[in-house]
Amino acid sequence: MKELLEKYAEVLLKSCLKVEKDQPLLISGDMERIDFIRILEKKALEMGVKDIYFDISDPYLKHEALKNLEVEDLKKLTFWNREIWNVYAKKKAAFLMLTSQTPGLMKDIDPKKMSVMTKYGFETRKEFDDIRDKSELAWCIAAVPTLAWAKELYPKSNNQVEELWNKIFEICSIKEENPTEIWNEKINKLKVRADKLTNYQFQFLKYESSNGTNLKIGLPKNHRWASGNERLANGKEVLVNFPTEEVFTSPDCQSAEGIVYSSKPLSYQGTIIDEFNISFKEGKVVEVHAKKGEEALKAMVDICENSNMLGEVALVPYDSPISNCNQVFLETLFDENAACHLALGDSFTECIENGSKIDKKELFEEYHLNKCDSHVDFMIGTKDLKITGITKDNKEIEIFRNGNFTEEFN
Repeated sequence: MKELLEKYAEVLLKSCLKVEKDQPLLISGDMERIDFIRILEKKALEMGVKDIYFDISDPYLKHEALKNLEVEDLKKLTFWNREIWNVYAKKKAAFLMLTSQTPGLMKDIDPKKMSVMTKYGFETRKEFDDIRDKSELAWCIAAVPTLAWAKELYPKSNNQVEELWNKIFEICSIKEENPTEIWNEKINKLKVRADKLTNYQFQFLKYESSNGTNLKIGLPKNHRWASGNERLANGKEVLVNFPTEEVFTSPDCQSAEGIVYSSKPLSYQGTIIDEFNISFKEGKVVEVHAKKGEEALKAMVDICENSNMLGEVALVPYDSPISNCNQVFLETLFDENAACHLALGDSFTECIENGSKIDKKELFEEYHLNKCDSHVDFMIGTKDLKITGITKDNKEIEIFRNGNFTEEFN
């Protein structure tokens, strides 16, 4: 296991982030995985990194604070304060964000209070977000297990954390001889797919599924499709999501019309939202329903300005490596790469030609790219999902048939 952990750390730092000698580094993660963070530190120091900031958190401490304190007192704590991220963003640090889950931990916390504190967290790191939007930061989100998360996924296992680690290694090809080579090949295929979609410059996408999904989404002029590999302003390419199976773009946030149904549960701020649907009119959410976690869903939609409009459309085939695990991970990083998904909230500047050089206010006003402090993905892909692209001359191009890309986009 130690050898695999070291290999995972090396892939994250060298292949995903491409950390350079003397480049500052910020690592955020759950204190339960301090063992892995120590491995990352050792690797980074060996690479010549001298300035490392560790943003370590604990969901159980957050839970007790949320349960016992009011918002004004909560803001005095460091749990949600990300001002240090602004400091390291100005240094052009690399950011490694280790994501974990503690499913259901926050189910007894008022969703409105959670939303206020989440919004506060976004507000404290605005400079980081602005610099990242200009493609000036190397950043990567990767998963590490916690006991609570592993227990939820593998209740009958004798060693739940190790089993989840092994699943992460399998999905990320860490057990293969040369994972970097495997991922380079995958990224190249995703780039080809993204370029094909970009060349069509679709006006609209139509989503249809037997579960009731019937949604039409407009795309802005000069939009681009991208993958999880981002080219920075300095020419360096970094893998911002590890793993990744998606190609994505940002829609015209004023265009969505219809209804969409979820295909997987969503773990949002420690609450599980499941079997839900969202209705749109003129781009805005007008109605939501959920069999589980409806109040959390409503709070998610209303968390801040423009969080009720779309910022991302992403395409992932139903027949794909993570999907074929037949496992709901309750972690967006994995579940979004197992299914087509949408996101409410902020859009991606890279999804407009030369967008990183355009002010976000102009992107919102001129291209209708959403400008928001929040970004929440939710999964909608099904085995019979049909997606049709409508060109500027109203020609219909079949993109998805029976949950997968058609031959043209494979």
